[in-house]
Amino acid sequence: MDSTISVSKGVFVFKNGATKAKTRRQRQKCNSLLDRATTNALWYRSYRKLWLKIRDQLDRLQSGSYSKILDDLLSFVEGSYQSLEYGGVLPTAALLTGINQIDHMVQFGTLAGKIRNNTFSLVVLLQSRDCPTMKAAVETLVSGFVEDNRTLEEDDSESRRLRRNQLNLGVLRAWYLEKHEHLDRKPNLTVIVPDFELFNPEVLQDLLLVLNSYAAELPFVLIFGVATSVTTIHSVLPYHVTSKIKLSIFQTEPSIVNLNKVLENVLLTPYCPFHLSGKMYKVLTDIFLFYDFSVKGFIEGFKYALMEHYCRGSMYALCSVTSDREDLEEIVEQLSAADLEDIRQLLSFRRLIESLNNPQEVVDYLTKDDYLRRMLPSILLEVHNFWFTFHCTLEVLLVLVQDLPKAPLGKQLRELYSQCITTDVTQTDEYRECIQFVSFMSKEEILSKLLKMLEVIDKYMRRNDEASINGETIFELEALETIYNNLERFTKEICSAGMERVLIDASETGSSIVSPKMNRQELKEKLLNAARQPKVESPFMRSISSMISHLTNDIFRKYLRPFNRGPPLIELFVYSDSATIRRHIVGAPRGAVHTALNNPHYYLDCKCCALDEDCSLVPTLPDLSVAYKLHLECGRMINLFDWLQAFRSVVDEVGADDTQERQVDPKIQARFTRAVAELQFLGFIKSSKRKTDHVARLTW
Repeated sequence: MDSTISVSKGVFVFKNGATKAKTRRQRQKCNSLLDRATTNALWYRSYRKLWLKIRDQLDRLQSGSYSKILDDLLSFVEGSYQSLEYGGVLPTAALLTGINQIDHMVQFGTLAGKIRNNTFSLVVLLQSRDCPTMKAAVETLVSGFVEDNRTLEEDDSESRRLRRNQLNLGVLRAWYLEKHEHLDRKPNLTVIVPDFELFNPEVLQDLLLVLNSYAAELPFVLIFGVATSVTTIHSVLPYHVTSKIKLSIFQTEPSIVNLNKVLENVLLTPYCPFHLSGKMYKVLTDIFLFYDFSVKGFIEGFKYALMEHYCRGSMYALCSVTSDREDLEEIVEQLSAADLEDIRQLLSFRRLIESLNNPQEVVDYLTKDDYLRRMLPSILLEVHNFWFTFHCTLEVLLVLVQDLPKAPLGKQLRELYSQCITTDVTQTDEYRECIQFVSFMSKEEILSKLLKMLEVIDKYMRRNDEASINGETIFELEALETIYNNLERFTKEICSAGMERVLIDASETGSSIVSPKMNRQELKEKLLNAARQPKVESPFMRSISSMISHLTNDIFRKYLRPFNRGPPLIELFVYSDSATIRRHIVGAPRGAVHTALNNPHYYLDCKCCALDEDCSLVPTLPDLSVAYKLHLECGRMINLFDWLQAFRSVVDEVGADDTQERQVDPKIQARFTRAVAELQFLGFIKSSKRKTDHVARLTW
């Protein structure tokens, strides 16, 4: 009997060589979409090494930032039912996280894990998407406690899992009392609502009232994730509900504070060799400030720029996480002749060649690969040392200007970095305004700033000593030691300087300008002569002027150079293609939809949709694209019959003479109707009540 012959009707399946779908364990092994040639490439290995280091630093920083608030919440959950103040009410914590929905769930996932591992509690995350109704909310809650907390022995036994409609609070009470009846102290039942604002108010109110009715037997603890403010809780929950809970407020650091910590401690440091240009940082910070307030989104944008930077070629592998000469020599030896030629094409390399006085050295740089390989480690070490002094000096400038009135140069390190890496900050009007404010400061304020500057430099020097002990990146300290000694000298000089002005001899200025026998002309001459006298300054003011001149000319102008005036090969350490990042990160759905409908070949990449010009029409285009391009030729109101005839003339390829004579094929009319419906769904047209046989065009 044939395999497709059966006594009864049926459906016969042929696998046609199809293999079994991968299991979860098999899918986890395929953790990369890149082929082996890419993962073994020099640039990818350097990128991978740097990104893993940055990711580890970010994880440590974020865990440290959340540690204080997590410890307070753990103490709250642990001590909820050990205190008598919660009698008859539900202990409730409101965690104010700020408007940051992307990072919101990550925080509460971490919180749930901490509570589960560090307290005697059972935890359930109750999201609004799982609780559209009261019944669904109770089922999700009970399922989270009963089904998700089964032990391995229970899973291996013949115990049958409960059906969805069997999950209610009575079942939860019976399960809880039976499972923990032998314990002197029973665990808390912690319910975390991470998206309080998105929860249905009526469902939430009913749920709280029901949970309160079981509070005598089930020790519920509630944690609300609030993205806005505490007033939201009182606006959502009426008094008869809030009287059943006792609210405690916990607040995390705002997103902008977390971003500043990430930048100051990880990304804007000399230990991260990869840097972004001023425009690039402006693009990422604008997305953060005006779109989502997401630190995670900012980091993902930084990672994308990092990938774009390294994948441009193997020579960018020289942007290494280490400044050890032996490691740099190892990377240089793996560069090909083509990579060395690309290095010679860099603009900063040209400046290096033009600065050489020895003609033979110029020839060696340009023609001998072995000579260039020998010199590259020294050039790269100079770049690393440039970034070290740049960041240290940047923090010194931040100490000087961050608390000035109106903050002309900004209050944050990221604002100052964007200006200093782009332009010579000492030539800007904002810097001159800052210097004027500094010159008006009191002696105590100046000394306080100088001491903070010394602390910044000392921090960098100690960090470098620790790095040498741990085998990490080591930088030259000669420049910092010079800056430290000079600032220390100015500190002592200003501390001992007097505030009194030096009196000028009376024989030079006249003991009295005004005399009874003096006429108006003589008085005018006396006043002009007095105005021409040099300004009298106190020793303190002379010290301040000398300090400001030294900071401007010998420190900031020397070490805060923009990257286009930096040392040779600095382009390998800076990514400045802001247009590419903006195009890939900031979506432009309107332009993308227009491109897809006007020229489908751009996305489909098929030969049948190829167009000589964007305005041309061919019958092989998708029906939606044909209808869209025809509607672009119409005005505000579109006659459906004329539109159908034009559509038919394109897809049916009828002649001009018999266009009106032939009856429209029902299949073509159906295709046209479907295309019109899709355009209406996309929002390009709408039906018109004024003319029943017309549609109104909505866009462009």
